[in-house]
Amino acid sequence: MPALSSTMTEGKIVSWLKSPGDKVKKGESIVVVESDKADMDVESFAEGILGAIVVPEGGVAGVGTPIAFVAETEADLEAAKAKASAAAQQGAREAAGKGAQGRREKAVVNNMNESLKVPEFRVSMAISTDALDSLYRKLKPKGVTMTALLAKACGVALEQHPLLYSSCTADGSGVTYNEHINIAMAVAMPDGGLITPVIKDADSTDIYTMSRAWADLVKRARAKQLSPDEYNSGTFTISNLGMFGVESFDAILPPGTAAILAVGGSKPVVSVDANGRIGVEKQMVVNITCDHRVVYGAHAAEFLQTLKAVIESPDQLVF
Repeated sequence: MPALSSTMTEGKIVSWLKSPGDKVKKGESIVVVESDKADMDVESFAEGILGAIVVPEGGVAGVGTPIAFVAETEADLEAAKAKASAAAQQGAREAAGKGAQGRREKAVVNNMNESLKVPEFRVSMAISTDALDSLYRKLKPKGVTMTALLAKACGVALEQHPLLYSSCTADGSGVTYNEHINIAMAVAMPDGGLITPVIKDADSTDIYTMSRAWADLVKRARAKQLSPDEYNSGTFTISNLGMFGVESFDAILPPGTAAILAVGGSKPVVSVDANGRIGVEKQMVVNITCDHRVVYGAHAAEFLQTLKAVIESPDQLVF
């Protein structure tokens, strides 16, 4: 069972595309596997004959464990079948022992998670959405989505704040700067899960291309047809719950990234402009959660100031 994503620990066999006795070529798709993110075709690592299947359709296997054996020649078929039988028996023994071991390890894992928890902090800011809403109404007939506008605004703002789309080094002692501003956007799955399709190069891609790309990503994400690079290459994440009526919330920082932006819904509020005039405008509250090993409070506040300026004067998002 190959690892189809960085967070995958096990996979479920959706369907076998070959049967025992069928010839297979190296690189030929032989099985469809459901990972924690998508359904993907898995290719044969060798050329020969599919000798035996260890894990049937509907079965689950851990990453790195055998799911089938390919024999090089017909003379090797019996040996492949014997290996499959031994692997199946070993899997059954391991499954029987997992229950008790899992219970013993649960408390240890919880303690480890607490001790390894990334130091986080949060900063929030209210941003007027009047100008962005006006731009959206103008561009919506051309296929532009509000999601793409938000991603584009973040991409433009992030250009001035490279720390916000960087990551902490593995040992926690330094910073790895990323070359690309890839915005991961949280999408709810029909089965109740969550996936974060990635809009790549959000700073330089035009808003029309981004909107088309996002529509395609969401469609394929909900059909579990994304490739790993399309959901695990984000360098900055946005979680938007505004469409559900949520006014403000804190988002959980994804591993390996420096920041995630939580976007709430906009609502009318009484405001005072620079000249002291009182009026009503629509505002949304955004909360940013950051890895304190990489980003400090001042960095986060400066980014939100830049984002506020971009959203409140959004004409620069269209080129």
